[in-house]
Amino acid sequence: MAPQPMSHDPSADVTTGRGSRSEVTDSRAARMGHGAAQQRLWQVAGRVSTPVERLTHLLDAQLGRAGLERGPWVVVAVIAGVAAWFTLPGMAAWLAAAGLALALALFGLLLLRKEYRPDLALALLAIGLGIALGIALIWARSATVGAPAIEYPQVRTMQARILEREEQPARERVRLVLAARDAEGAEAIKLRVNVPLDKATPAMQRGAVIRLTARLMPPAPPLVPGGYDFARTAWFQGLAATGSAMGEIEVIEPAPPGWGGIAQVQRDLSGHVRSQLSGSAGSIAAAFASGDRGAIAEADEDAMRDAGLTHLLSISGLHVSAVIAAAYFLALKLLALWPWLALRVRLPVVAAAVGALAGVGYTLLTGAEVPTVRSCAAAVLVLVALALGREPLTFRLLAVAAGFVLLLWPESVAGPSFQMSFAAVLAIVALHNSAPVRAFLAPREEGWWMRPLRGGAMLLVTGLVIEIALMPIVLFHFHRAGFYGALANMVGIPLVTFVSMPLIALALALDLAGAGAPVWWLVGKSLDLLLGIAHFTASRPGAVKLAPHMGSLPFFLFVGGGLWLALWSGRGRMLGLVPAAIATMMTLATPRPDVLVSRDGRHVGIIEDGELLTLRDSRSSYASDTLAELGALDGPPVPLDQWPGARCSAEFCVATIRRDGEAFHLLLARGHDYVTERDLAAACARADIVVADRWLPYSCRPRWLKADRRMLSETGGLAIRLESRDVRTVAQGQGAHGWWHGAGGVERAGREP
Repeated sequence: MAPQPMSHDPSADVTTGRGSRSEVTDSRAARMGHGAAQQRLWQVAGRVSTPVERLTHLLDAQLGRAGLERGPWVVVAVIAGVAAWFTLPGMAAWLAAAGLALALALFGLLLLRKEYRPDLALALLAIGLGIALGIALIWARSATVGAPAIEYPQVRTMQARILEREEQPARERVRLVLAARDAEGAEAIKLRVNVPLDKATPAMQRGAVIRLTARLMPPAPPLVPGGYDFARTAWFQGLAATGSAMGEIEVIEPAPPGWGGIAQVQRDLSGHVRSQLSGSAGSIAAAFASGDRGAIAEADEDAMRDAGLTHLLSISGLHVSAVIAAAYFLALKLLALWPWLALRVRLPVVAAAVGALAGVGYTLLTGAEVPTVRSCAAAVLVLVALALGREPLTFRLLAVAAGFVLLLWPESVAGPSFQMSFAAVLAIVALHNSAPVRAFLAPREEGWWMRPLRGGAMLLVTGLVIEIALMPIVLFHFHRAGFYGALANMVGIPLVTFVSMPLIALALALDLAGAGAPVWWLVGKSLDLLLGIAHFTASRPGAVKLAPHMGSLPFFLFVGGGLWLALWSGRGRMLGLVPAAIATMMTLATPRPDVLVSRDGRHVGIIEDGELLTLRDSRSSYASDTLAELGALDGPPVPLDQWPGARCSAEFCVATIRRDGEAFHLLLARGHDYVTERDLAAACARADIVVADRWLPYSCRPRWLKADRRMLSETGGLAIRLESRDVRTVAQGQGAHGWWHGAGGVERAGREP
């Protein structure tokens, strides 16, 4: 061994005579003087490095645990990359985010090559690559499928080919998706046109060529901040315009044979179901059988939504799982009756193949929407796990299904369908994989009546957990949430899964022999019971909680906390409650806006004493409903000219609103006749806020804010809080994405003139 260096003790110089006492004292003082800063620096560095070391050791310990599912975190990183692309304002920010993600991955690769904490290094590498992949996926998707909108509203006579046909008898219309030529650039564009039911003929099928005159509009951005962004949805669907048909429609060329495909089978099946079962029950049965929700009455949809049962109307995990499970078990039992086959092949494998085919067929038949595709992919993976004897209910399975959807439709991350479906399944998997639940559901010797009781209790707990998991998503997108959904689902889910859907399948099978009428009667009774539960639950006091738009930060905190709670392992998972608690407090503290202004300035809503005061009696229920939702109000709107605090003429309304002892004067334009500039300037000078759907002259100078056509064309709709003088705009959440055409909205938003 090499000799170890000996430490030098300064006091030894004194005892051995190798230096005087004064020299030793001087050297000590010098060391103390010059080393004081270094000593403090190392103390600070030690205090900083100790928590970092502890955190690093904690991550290493967690990442190396067998119980931690590490694969789903890669999918979470991809989702984070997609969300970052939607949130960040423009190309420079997207490139910077992708560069930072790749730098993180490179840092992890360097650590991995040096074999320094390999679990942590691999995690950094995977997360960095996942975020960069998410940004690249959604950016490429936007560039390839996005279609620029038409520049202005117009009436156009055109010749177009029908790409899709959607029946909507509840709204007395048929919706057509058309491919037509742009009149100016001669380029092919994709349009969506609503045709009145009495103008739609059976010849207007997919593949037919028609001539029509239509009033077209660019796809609409959010009406006010927090509203539904149809322009973004239309961008990823390739729609350049939407509108309605005017006059007669001529079919120039009939649909070629075979163009109807599965869509035609879907329409025929929906029509057959409604012919066998009338009313609301028949509409819901058609939705279960074919995914066609166009015939469901609006009142029934509202009741199902407020009762927390609307997920039953959208073909997703419940329906696909029921179809696949029924096909699997029927195939397994029937094939077991054939001894020759049972002795030569593994029946679970054959039954899994039959179930997978049934699931894929049902998914295609019902429209192959994102929740349906996700559910079908997950269910097929469950069948594979069952056939191989593996554990089917895992986070890894959910991650594979999510990755499949992300590769095909990365834009679905921003929509409520993707978020709600995956959040519900994630909550179910996390709950049923937890140790207390496994112990509660473990087989044991007990009375025959205890197992159904434990199953019912577990169903209630599962419903409560799903409601808690979905509530932030529902509040963020729809600004309302049902509170009795867990109780309604305790009856609704078993009723649909084990009664209604099997009866529908049996009735359709018996219809081949013309003997399905008695079973259709039973189907009607079961669905009438479902609707009765929905209407009863939705009408209870406190069944629905309304809330103003929570904003992006609380939503991301909710999502991050929920993912940590579900995917982490050990006691550290409880740290996910911290961001969830912060988000809850932020959401509860979110005030209502005082004034809401639509993007065109025509619709203005004032929230006063729990009522919504509207500038115009709009024929558009969408506008009034959106203003009420964003104002967290559930009553009918009150016309502003009937409110005692307002004075209205044919051209303007003047309203005075008081907040915290301060009066705010609003001048709102409602007409289009000429007003002298001098009178207008005098009225503007007396107002704090002026809103108009026209261009106002520069002489109109209110004390605070002038929201005329010039400003609103840049900012979009406004949400104004008077007491804090806060102005939120639609432009603040849009950035430089292709579906937004406002200019200068971000810089101008919130600025006081």
